Amino acid sequence: MGLLTIVTAAAVAGAGYVRARDAIVQRAQDNAVIETTNRVEQLYPLPARAFDHAALERIAGRVSGREGSAIAYGDGISAGGMDPSVITGELRSLVSAGRVGWQRVSYAGAVWLVVGMQLRVSADGSSRSSGVEVYVLRPFTSEIEVVDELARNAWLIGSAVLLLALGLGFLAARGVLRPVRELQLAAWKLGQGDLTARVPVRGRDELASVASTFNTTASSLEHHVGELTRMEADARRFVADVSHELRTPLAAMTAVTDVLDAETASLPGVAGQAARLVNRETLNLTRLVNDLIEVTRFDSGTAALALDDVDVAEVVRTCLRMRGFSDVTATLPDGVRARLDPRRLDVIVANLVGNALRHGAPPVSLVLSVAGSSLVIHVADSGPGLSEEVLPHVFARFYKADSARGRSEGSGLGLAIAWENARLHGGTLTAANRPGGGALFTLRLPLGGEE
Repeated sequence: MGLLTIVTAAAVAGAGYVRARDAIVQRAQDNAVIETTNRVEQLYPLPARAFDHAALERIAGRVSGREGSAIAYGDGISAGGMDPSVITGELRSLVSAGRVGWQRVSYAGAVWLVVGMQLRVSADGSSRSSGVEVYVLRPFTSEIEVVDELARNAWLIGSAVLLLALGLGFLAARGVLRPVRELQLAAWKLGQGDLTARVPVRGRDELASVASTFNTTASSLEHHVGELTRMEADARRFVADVSHELRTPLAAMTAVTDVLDAETASLPGVAGQAARLVNRETLNLTRLVNDLIEVTRFDSGTAALALDDVDVAEVVRTCLRMRGFSDVTATLPDGVRARLDPRRLDVIVANLVGNALRHGAPPVSLVLSVAGSSLVIHVADSGPGLSEEVLPHVFARFYKADSARGRSEGSGLGLAIAWENARLHGGTLTAANRPGGGALFTLRLPLGGEE
């Protein structure tokens, strides 16, 4: 808008200056031609004889006037005080053809006007050329001064108009851009999660209508997000309450199933199968409830680290030994110490190795190493790997790559809990496929504790 104002003001001032300048120059030229023509007409009638130097001198003196000088040509001689070098060949050709001509020339560091014409002789009612050409040199000084003054006035007026236009444009732009900036700021706050962001509504124009619509939309969004947040909190609280309530009966059921498990060998066929099935499903249900309780701790933000300086290799060996993962090839260099939560590292390793043994194929390998300030654990299997559509969801809760898998093969929370434990340490857990086949899970944790 400012650029348009500047261009408009400059164009108006420039166009006015050019038109006025051309009018002044044209009027000065016309007056000079008319004055010269009048002076030449005062010479008539001319004698029908040859002109000598004295006659040409008189003609040049009568035509020159107060401000200019003149020169007269005739019969191969010339007379007058005008410098003949200012007469161009183009002008001489025009005058020789019997026409009145004029031309602006640069002379003595200024602009001058040269006017030329032929003198005519009347005889027997007809007019013919006398053979004399007259040229008058007139200064354009006064006209140039007027044009310069006009240019200064054009600059002054244009500058004043420009300042006024810029001031008005600034006020107009401020009135338009201020609501736009407020709307932009409110939209940014809304995008950052501040659902209370609103825009002040001023006036009744289109911007006020946009601001009112934005406020209505923001209020509706705040209401719906509040409802969703409340429903999510209710769902989490329900899961937590149910999980905690199930722990007591599950503890009793586990004790009973332990007794049944000890007696299954002496029970007849169907009864023994039923006892083993009850025992297995009770263990799965207990594991599911414990996983749900752990998930609710992550969601509520109550999960905390119990950091300790530990020998990482010893923690991993203990995890593999306690869970009976004897088919795992472990590369565990001694002397790798880190500040972390050993219980949560145990959960991560158990989930990664257990997942590799259940859904991959042997051999399964675990490699411990240190990269810079990070502890790195690679768990790989030799199975078919993870398909491209599974990789983005492998750490999602309750996600199962094989929808035909039964409940006994897992709830789909193990990898999600492992990922949350890695994040709680300030580390990362990623999944990929090895070039030679098989899935590869990489755990990175800071050696110095939570980052």
